[in-house]
Amino acid sequence: MDHLACFKPGDLSSTSAPDLTSYRWRLLAQGDSWFSTSAAKLNAHANLLQEMVFKDPACAVNCAGSGEALSHMVDLESAADFVSLLSDDGAPVWDGVLLSVGGNDLIAAAQTPAHAADGSDVPLHLRLIRHQTEWGAPSAGVARYFSEPGWQTYSDYLRTNVRHLLTLRDQGPSAGKPVFMHCYAVPMPRPAGADDSGLGASGPWLYPALKAYALPSADWAAVSRLMVFHLAQLLKSMAADKEQFPGLHVFDSTTVPLAPATPGTSGSSGDWHNEIHLNHSGCFKIARAWSEHIEAVLSGVKTVEPVRKRP
Repeated sequence: MDHLACFKPGDLSSTSAPDLTSYRWRLLAQGDSWFSTSAAKLNAHANLLQEMVFKDPACAVNCAGSGEALSHMVDLESAADFVSLLSDDGAPVWDGVLLSVGGNDLIAAAQTPAHAADGSDVPLHLRLIRHQTEWGAPSAGVARYFSEPGWQTYSDYLRTNVRHLLTLRDQGPSAGKPVFMHCYAVPMPRPAGADDSGLGASGPWLYPALKAYALPSADWAAVSRLMVFHLAQLLKSMAADKEQFPGLHVFDSTTVPLAPATPGTSGSSGDWHNEIHLNHSGCFKIARAWSEHIEAVLSGVKTVEPVRKRP
């Protein structure tokens, strides 16, 4: 098993440019902080790509960059390298595209307050959590805190933008190639930001949002689980819709057993480096399982391609 060789877009035009043809699998990657190449994040072993392994030599050109801030999946204006390498006529032919998207957008939606700065109410369709006066019946469990109208808005947003990314793929030389997305693991809302690890003055993320909404702390873990499982179900339903999302493959990370962080802790705990980022052991567990899923799909693609050729 070989580790995935990771390159940056600039490496392709350098004097010592890598020979991509020496790898059996050539992948293009774009994503949020789980793919970040920030030195601080790499030192914390918080990059999934660095932990991926394949039976055959594989490489990835990672366009996620070194930014430390949370990035949103539709910020393609600042992802010119990714768009060019995916859709330009002269771009390489990639065997697949790796995407780590949707998680930061989910966090941002959960952070949306119930009231705007001017004191006016933020409508339910623009936020994921209900104010205390809007809670449903206790018999609904933690779902009584959840804004279904807000979830519909988020779902429409994610579906629209994943379709856009697939359209970009089909405009270039890699048309029809598989696109791989992962679901996310369930974080424990806790006061564990990135400040103590050199990752920038950010976080915690869910912890202050749930406190601001006055949700009972005993329900925080279940609320986090509810949101992450909603996202996993959404992503898997998209992958199952081959007409709207052709070539999309989703790996359900929620099925990978992880050691949860201890509630109330502020540093690395269990398989988590901070509140929403995995540490070395967490990345190792998810990346190894996702690698198997990806290589199985890629091998299947390779074996069926000759059948499509005409005599």
